[in-house]
Amino acid sequence: MSQSTATLSSSDETLPLSIADVRAAAERIEGAVVRTPTLHSRTLSQITGADIWLKFENLQFTAAYKERGALNALLTMDETALRRGVIAASAGNHSQGLSYHGTRLGIPVTIVMPRTTPAVKIMQTESVGGNVVLEGETFDDAYAHARKLEQELGLTFVHPFDDPRVAAGAGTVALEMLEDAPSLDCIVVPIGGGGLISGMSTVARALHPDMHVVGVQASLFPSMYARIAGREMSCGGDTLAEGIAVKAPGAFTSRVIAERVDEILLVGEDKLEKAVSLLLQIEKTVVEGAGAAGLAAVLAHPERFAGRRIGLPLCGGNIDPRLLANVLLRDLARSGRLARLRITLQDRPGALFKVMREFNEHQVNIIEIYHQRIFTTLPAKGLITDIECEARDADQLAALVASLRREGYAVSQVELD
Repeated sequence: MSQSTATLSSSDETLPLSIADVRAAAERIEGAVVRTPTLHSRTLSQITGADIWLKFENLQFTAAYKERGALNALLTMDETALRRGVIAASAGNHSQGLSYHGTRLGIPVTIVMPRTTPAVKIMQTESVGGNVVLEGETFDDAYAHARKLEQELGLTFVHPFDDPRVAAGAGTVALEMLEDAPSLDCIVVPIGGGGLISGMSTVARALHPDMHVVGVQASLFPSMYARIAGREMSCGGDTLAEGIAVKAPGAFTSRVIAERVDEILLVGEDKLEKAVSLLLQIEKTVVEGAGAAGLAAVLAHPERFAGRRIGLPLCGGNIDPRLLANVLLRDLARSGRLARLRITLQDRPGALFKVMREFNEHQVNIIEIYHQRIFTTLPAKGLITDIECEARDADQLAALVASLRREGYAVSQVELD
C-alpha cells in the first residue's frame, strides 16, 4: 500500500443506509434545494487526460451540498423535537445549511462555534437565522458544549456527517449526477467526516455496481485514510481544505466507506491550490479547497484516471476572498507568470537603470522593487535588489533571466515552495 492510497476491503455487514433512503430524501427535499447542474468540462478533460464532469454544488443557496443532509434530517424529526429546536457544533457549511433551512421552516437553530471562529463565518451563520453560541478554543470544546446544551435545553443534536439521515440527503448529489451523466464509470469524492461519500457511494453501488468510487483527503488530515488502513497518522496543520479537516471521522460513515468505497487518495496543498485556481480560471466558478479536492486528486494521480469518465462534486464554494486571491497569485507564481528575481548590483547611480532596460527589451512588467543594503553579506558598496515582475509565461521569464546573466548579473529566482 502506498503512502497516498488506502485500498478498502468489502464487508457483508448490513448498513443503515440504502438507495431507498436516498430516494426518500430526494423526495423530501425536492424544490427546497437547488438541483445543481452536472456539466462536461472539455478543457479540464484535455488537461487531465480523463473525461471530466462537474457537479456544481457550490451553486446552492448556502454555497455547499451540506444543506441537503441538514434539511433531510429536519424533515424526519417529530413535531415535539422541532418545536424545542435543534443544535449543532460547526464552524463551516453545516452550520449555514442547518440555520437556513431551520429558520425557513420556523425551527429554532443553535450553533455552537469555538471562539477562534473567523468573524465572517459567524456573520454568515447569523445572517441565515442561526443563533450562534461561542464556547471554547477548539472544535472539540464547542462540540462538548453543544452536547451539554442538548441535554440542558432539550434540543435535538444534528450531526454534520455521522448520521444516516444526513448521509442520505448528501447522497441525492449522486442521484442527480448519474441522471445527468449516466455514462460515468468513476466518482472522486472529498472526505472529511465521510457523510458525502457515504451517501454518494450508496447510490453508485446500487445503480452502477462496477463504478470505481474514490475518496480524497488532504494529506494534512488523513483521518479516514488512517482508520481504514489501520494506521496511526497525525492530523493537523493549515490546510486549504479546512472543510474536510476532520480529526475524528464518523463511526457510521467509516462502516459505509469500508464496504462501498474502492480507495482513498491523499492530496497535497499544492494540488489543492492548483485545482481551486483551475476551476476559477477555466470554469469561472469559485470553489473552496474541500470542494476542489476531487479535481486535485485527478491532477495528482493522472495515471490512475486516464481515459475514465469521472464525476467530481464541487461540494462547496465558501472561501475567504483574501485567501482566494493568495491562491491565485501563488498559482501564477508557480506557472512562471509572476516571479521575484533577486539581483546583485553595485550601489551607484545608473545601476538599476541598466537592469530596467533588460526588462523593457523583454517586455516583462515590473510590479515592485525592494532594495536591501543592510542585512547582506555583500561588500558595503553592494546591494541586493528583489524585483517582483509579471511575464507572459515561463519561457518569457527564462529569456529575461538568461539575458541578465549574459550581461554579468548574478540572478536567482526566489522560490515559492
